Amino acid sequence: MSSYKTQKTPGNTEWFVKDRFGMFIHWGLYSMPARHEWIKSMEKISEEKYDKYFKYFDPDMFDAKEWAKKAKESGMKYAVFTTKHHEGFCMFDSAYTDYKCTNTAAGRDLVREYVDAFRAEGLKVGFYYSLIDWHHPEFPLDHIHPRRSDANAYEISKDRDITKYAEYMRNQVTELLTNYGKIDILWFDFSYSGAVQPQSWMKGKGKDDWEAEKLIALARSLQPGIIIDNRTEIDQDIRTPEQYQPQEWVRNPNTGELAVWEACQTFSGSWGYHRDESTWKSPEMLLQMLITTVSLGGNLLMNVGPTSRGYLDHRAEKALKVYADWMKYNSRSIYNCTMAEPEFKAPFGCRFTQSNDEKRLYIHLFDYPYSFLELPGLAGKVDYAQFLHDGSELLFLEKSPGHFSEGQTQSENLLVIKLPHVKPDVIIPVIEVFLK
Repeated sequence: MSSYKTQKTPGNTEWFVKDRFGMFIHWGLYSMPARHEWIKSMEKISEEKYDKYFKYFDPDMFDAKEWAKKAKESGMKYAVFTTKHHEGFCMFDSAYTDYKCTNTAAGRDLVREYVDAFRAEGLKVGFYYSLIDWHHPEFPLDHIHPRRSDANAYEISKDRDITKYAEYMRNQVTELLTNYGKIDILWFDFSYSGAVQPQSWMKGKGKDDWEAEKLIALARSLQPGIIIDNRTEIDQDIRTPEQYQPQEWVRNPNTGELAVWEACQTFSGSWGYHRDESTWKSPEMLLQMLITTVSLGGNLLMNVGPTSRGYLDHRAEKALKVYADWMKYNSRSIYNCTMAEPEFKAPFGCRFTQSNDEKRLYIHLFDYPYSFLELPGLAGKVDYAQFLHDGSELLFLEKSPGHFSEGQTQSENLLVIKLPHVKPDVIIPVIEVFLK
C-alpha cells in the first residue's frame, strides 16, 4: 500500500481517497438573476426585491435522474448539493421555515429528488449547508450582509440573537441527517471571524457564533462516520482549498501532518448559474486540474450551476463531456491513486499518479514529447508499459544512448519510452507503467 499516511480523522475517509472525483452542485434562487450566487450581497438587494425570485422560482425542467446520469458518465463518484446557500433559501422541505422550495412553483422537495437519483446511480451523496443566512431574522448584520449599508443597519441588527440562529441550524441539520437516509458528506460553508469590518459591531462570524462544537457533535451522533469539512473553524476530516491549485500535498497547519484534502473548483468564474460569464476553462485545463490534484494526494470537487429551470446549460454539458470522454478510458489513473512515491520524479510536462498498491505508475503527458520520453531513475524498475486509453504496448530502452546524438552523457538509471511521432487522439494521453 501507499507509504503516504494522512492524519487520523473522525469520519470515514477510506472510500473518499479512492473515489477522488465528485460533483458540486450550486443551485438556488440566485440562478434566476443569473449573475452570481452572491448577488444578494453584491448588489445589496432588499428582501422585497429578492422575494420576486421566490415568487417566480419554477424549475419545471429539473430531472435529478438526468443530473445523476451525467455525473456518473463524467466519472464522478460522489456529489455535494447545496441544501441552503447564503441567501437562506432551503431546497428541502424544512419544518423550521417557510422560505423553502416546497412553497414555490416547484412544489416538491428538491433535495429528496437529488438524493434518490444519485443514490440510484451508485454515487455517494453529500449536503452543502451554509452557515451564513441573509434571510433569517436572527442573523446579525455584518460587512457582507445585503443590508449592511442601510441607514438604520445598527438598529436592525442590535437585538438579533445569533444563539437562536445557531439552534435553527441544528434543527435543520437534524432534518437533513435524519430524513434522507445515509449521508456521506456534510459540507459547511463558511467562517470569517477574522475578517476586517468597517464598524466594530459588524464583526465577522466563526465557530463560537455557529456553536460549532454542538453542531458537529450533533451531526456525528446522527450519522457516525460522515465526512465533515473544516469550514466551521474546527478541523474535521477534509481541508478544502477553493479556486486555486495547490502545488504540494496540503497539510494540517496546526500539526504539519498530511491532510485529507479536496480542491473545489468551477467550470467558469461563478458557482451559481451565470448567464453572461465568459471565463470558461479549456478542456486541457479541466483535465489538468483533476490530474494535478490527484498527483498531490487530493480529490477534485468540480462544480455545476444549473439554470433556474433546472437543467445544465450547453456550456456545462460540454465541460462534463470532456471528463466523460477522457475518464471512459483513463479513469484507472485517477481512482485508487495518489501521489507517486518520492523516488519517482516526473519530467517536465508530465504528472505522475500511482496506484495505492504501488504496482502501477501513471504518466500523464501534459506536453507530448516527440518520439521519446526520458525517465531518469526508472531503469530496472519497469516490467511493461502501454498507453492506457487503448492498452497498446510502448517499447522502452534502459541505460541506452541509442536515441541520442553521439557523445551525449547518459544516466545509468535512465529509462526511455519510445512514443509514436503523432500524438494519439486523446487530450492528455496516459502511459500505464507496470512496476517490477
